[in-house]
Amino acid sequence: MMDIKQRLYEYIQLTRLNRPIGILLLLWPTLWALWIAGAGKPAGLVLIVFVLGTILMRSAGCVINDYADRFIDARVKRTSGRPLAAGRVSEKEALVLFVALALAAFGLVLLLNWLTIALSFVGAALAVSYPFMKRYTHLPQFYLGITFGWAIPMAFAAETGSVPAVAWILFTANIFWAVAYDTAYAMVDRDDDIKIGVKSTAILFGRYDRLMIAISHVITLLLLYWVGELVGLGWWFRTGLVIAAGLATYQQLLIRDRDKVKCFRAFLDNNRFGLVIFVGLFLDYLVVFN
Repeated sequence: MMDIKQRLYEYIQLTRLNRPIGILLLLWPTLWALWIAGAGKPAGLVLIVFVLGTILMRSAGCVINDYADRFIDARVKRTSGRPLAAGRVSEKEALVLFVALALAAFGLVLLLNWLTIALSFVGAALAVSYPFMKRYTHLPQFYLGITFGWAIPMAFAAETGSVPAVAWILFTANIFWAVAYDTAYAMVDRDDDIKIGVKSTAILFGRYDRLMIAISHVITLLLLYWVGELVGLGWWFRTGLVIAAGLATYQQLLIRDRDKVKCFRAFLDNNRFGLVIFVGLFLDYLVVFN
């Protein structure tokens, strides 16, 4: 029994269910999209499918990421204790777990319309290919934004049967948000990444890293404001954007000395950034549209 419990604990670590920040950073833009596409009242089935799908695909993404990075992680202090890097979970176990999670997520998508199902194949390809981007480009953070944001066109497809222009603007906003928070995250590992040849925007931006994070947050907020104008959102939503801007400013204070611990705190703080935008969006539809 203890052996089973230990295996489950290793799988929880492998899927990062013990650290849900990744799920939350994927969930908030998904909820933004569902609420806008559903005019504040997303279909119950669609909401359930996307929330569960977010958990499953984020977990699957973590597994395939650790599989791809198993040798790299062993050489980085922060990640050397991960189950695959430390040899506590085998490569075969990881691949079986990834396939099981991906199939479960696909099973949920089959409950939705054909366009959403078609888009899910693109999402799966993005999730599988993302972990390898850091080997070939200094822009894996942009690719992460595309991967994490692919739930946005899928949400519009599930709710409306189409993917309108506003969905792609929201999708682009998410890309720049991902660049902002994942660059802060990459600043934590920058020294190790340089030594082992892993690429990131933190390395690419160099001494302009803080400026580029600030610019990415500004672009995110401007695009979100544009989305709000296009769909007729009001002061609750705008208030959420103002609070989010304050949080982005706070993150700049955290990373000003490039202290690794504070850079990681700035990364984590983006959960609040995504949350306040959703709360503003939720309240706007609740108060104004009812």
